Amino acid sequence: MSEKKKTPITCDWKKKKSSLPNENKTKLYKHKGNFTWKGIKTERYKSSGKGWSDIVRQTLIGNHGETTKFHLRYFEIAPNGYSSFEMHGHEHVVIGLRGKGICIVRNPRYAEAEKTYEIGFLDTLYIQPDAPHQLRNPFNESFGFFCIVNAKRDRPKILN
Repeated sequence: MSEKKKTPITCDWKKKKSSLPNENKTKLYKHKGNFTWKGIKTERYKSSGKGWSDIVRQTLIGNHGETTKFHLRYFEIAPNGYSSFEMHGHEHVVIGLRGKGICIVRNPRYAEAEKTYEIGFLDTLYIQPDAPHQLRNPFNESFGFFCIVNAKRDRPKILN
């Protein structure tokens, strides 16, 4: 009897080794409806930890043998859900696709300077490196967004 090898659920911090020598090829991930794509798995936001709730992700570009310098992920936050309040040395680009949500961002130089951005369909938010931030969904429908980050990036520092 053979055991199935489990793939650890991560937030893409560790570089995954390719199982096939020539995986870096042109691919189309067809949208299936309901913000899912053929060949893309829905995963937990993080494998463990506290400080987040009701959020999942799909990595469209970055886990399938590509050699891009960025990763493209789709996140979805259920009503009243939220991401970790965190900071890290890499930047983010967040593009709203479904519903609406908010992003709380603190100025890394002045901790008391905090701004809340409401993100709707195709609104695009750039989050600078080292800026503490959190995405939240205080609304009654799911908030879905693309998040583009550097392929090589540091682990987030979780804040309270």
